[in-house]
Amino acid sequence: MAKINGDGNQVEAKQESTTTESGESMESNWTEVTESFDHMNLKMDLLHGIYGYGFEKPSAIQKQAIKPCCEGRDVIAQAQSGTGKTATFSISVLQLVDERIRDIQALILAPTRELAQQIHGVLQSIGTNMKNIRSHVCIGGTRTVDDQAKLSGGVQVVVGTPGRVMDMINRGILSTARVKVFVVDEADEMLSRGFRDQIYDLFKAMPHDVQVILLSATMPPEVFEITTKFMRNPVKILVKQEEVTLEGIKQFYVDVGSEEYKFDTLCDLYEAINITQAVIFVNTRRKVEMLSEQLSLKKFTVSCMHSEMSQEDRNIIMKEFRSGTSRILISTDLLARGIDVQQVSVVINYELPNNRENYIHRIGRSGRFGRKGVAINLVSQSDMRQLKDIEAFYSTEIHEMPADVSQYF
Repeated sequence: MAKINGDGNQVEAKQESTTTESGESMESNWTEVTESFDHMNLKMDLLHGIYGYGFEKPSAIQKQAIKPCCEGRDVIAQAQSGTGKTATFSISVLQLVDERIRDIQALILAPTRELAQQIHGVLQSIGTNMKNIRSHVCIGGTRTVDDQAKLSGGVQVVVGTPGRVMDMINRGILSTARVKVFVVDEADEMLSRGFRDQIYDLFKAMPHDVQVILLSATMPPEVFEITTKFMRNPVKILVKQEEVTLEGIKQFYVDVGSEEYKFDTLCDLYEAINITQAVIFVNTRRKVEMLSEQLSLKKFTVSCMHSEMSQEDRNIIMKEFRSGTSRILISTDLLARGIDVQQVSVVINYELPNNRENYIHRIGRSGRFGRKGVAINLVSQSDMRQLKDIEAFYSTEIHEMPADVSQYF
């Protein structure tokens, strides 16, 4: 465990190590931890954006990695999804960019278009008060003339996928001459998709003194090779998967028997429990719309979110939900890795997630940073095996909901 010093801020972190598939060992070599965003010497507009986004205090990776990133150090962070990686490098990039210079200063690479857009959304939300910083998503499936128009207008941060970014560089549309920070997110995932040659070419296109921030869930040989070839004495930070825990969240399930009884069970729950605000998760956009319609007919004030909504619409809905205008937010897994809403006391999985890794991200919307929270899973007979699989995966126990569940709120 970490050891706190006199001011309760800087602490010495336990050194961790991991072994790559090639037998190479990566050992954490950074021992400094900053317990509060207030102590990271961040720009005031950025700090306001962080708190406005919903963060109260940094996650494990944010406590360790933001400071060396902001100091211009090369950083490799090995951490699983859901540990706060995106916000870590988004905050660092926004701190490092000079708002007075209208050239590209930061380039962030992601393996998929969806992840690139998600990163861009986080970047824009956290940087909402930094009016002079412009960013752009550079991905396939869009018109290159639109990229050209946007990039020529003075963009400082580009988030993109390797293919389109390399194409823009080769065409002379995207200049890397003034790039000072190069972020590679999900490096292991990216290399497993066969982008190795493109990524190496992109590294070679960067200025020789570019700062490299690399994030990876695992350290296969290809990632380890990048760290030795293109990074200078990098700070190495490991965040173990088990640090993302279910501690503080009471988990229950309700056996509804058949799928058709889920809606009535949901309505019964609301009558039996005093719920301040809740997030209800389903797996498809269609289900979001259907459930929203059903609840509205029952006179519930409902908001909903799914991936096909614009970022502007999502921001409006989150603002309404945060203000308490609506008590129920129905969402797909889009929100599972998103924002912390302080008032959420309960998360209801109307449908269990298709991807079991998303379970922790969903129910982590409640009980954030030591607050109490409750997760209720509505399961039919056909869902039982999936529920047991989630229990085994997280080494946790999900109990049948007791009659006196209201005591947990």
